[in-house]
Amino acid sequence: MYYFVVNKISGNGKGLKVWKKVEKLLQEKQVNYQVRFTERPKHAVEIVKEFSSKACNAVVAVGGDGTIHDVANGLIHSNIPLGIIPAGSGNDLARALDIPMDYKRALERILRGKKRKMDVGKIGEEYCMTVTGIGFDGKVAEINNTAKYKDLLNLVRLGDLSYGLSVLHALFQYRPVRIQLKIDGEVQSFSNVWFIAIANTPNYGGGIKICPDACYDDGLFDICIVHSVTKWELLRTFPKAYKGKHVSHPSVTMIKGKQVEIIAEPPIIVQSDGEILTKTPVNVTIQKEALLIM
Repeated sequence: MYYFVVNKISGNGKGLKVWKKVEKLLQEKQVNYQVRFTERPKHAVEIVKEFSSKACNAVVAVGGDGTIHDVANGLIHSNIPLGIIPAGSGNDLARALDIPMDYKRALERILRGKKRKMDVGKIGEEYCMTVTGIGFDGKVAEINNTAKYKDLLNLVRLGDLSYGLSVLHALFQYRPVRIQLKIDGEVQSFSNVWFIAIANTPNYGGGIKICPDACYDDGLFDICIVHSVTKWELLRTFPKAYKGKHVSHPSVTMIKGKQVEIIAEPPIIVQSDGEILTKTPVNVTIQKEALLIM
């Protein structure tokens, strides 16, 4: 039995449209399945707990990175694999895992049943699949999650641009801070920090390669620290991040590590997988091979 968790409003209604097509294919292929639709934040975690007590080939998330985040949090350290059919505006985890954006090919991949393990990050009791962003990055996510233009861009299939517009919006609100960073026990301090990205996968924000060398199964985070740069230089450099070309900039510091502790003054927003989680201080640790995926 395959269990599907569908967020009907992902990608401005794309989730429901994709599900209807997927359901038709399942019926044509005579695949045994059950489906539940999310109705509120974190509902997917509750649904997965119900599914996990049954005989299960896979739990499949139909939605964006936020939906996948919640479904995955219900499957961590279990023997039940996560399947993904992308139906969001960014679909960054799907990109990192080379999952096809086409629903037919994504479903075929799931039904083939090939499994592999991936690392995840952990913040408190929350598990994170892609990139944890702290500071300016968190402010961008906060703005992007409530932006009216996000829905409009999704309607015209330009959803990837919404993150860039939110960057411009946040640029005039955010002020850089001083942070203390402890990576695997080694303490470093940075002044005028715009943001820190702790990456398990290379991209976020709809394809921005913030840590182009990040790998989901190497047991390490790639950490990008952007500091000591003017607002206008940041704006000028930002487009290079779509191809990962920002890493050579003198105000970008790249580090690898398994455990990251961050203290900032004043406290700053922490987001992961596009979801606002908390504020600093924060401790992020790698969980090796914690999630089974298809």
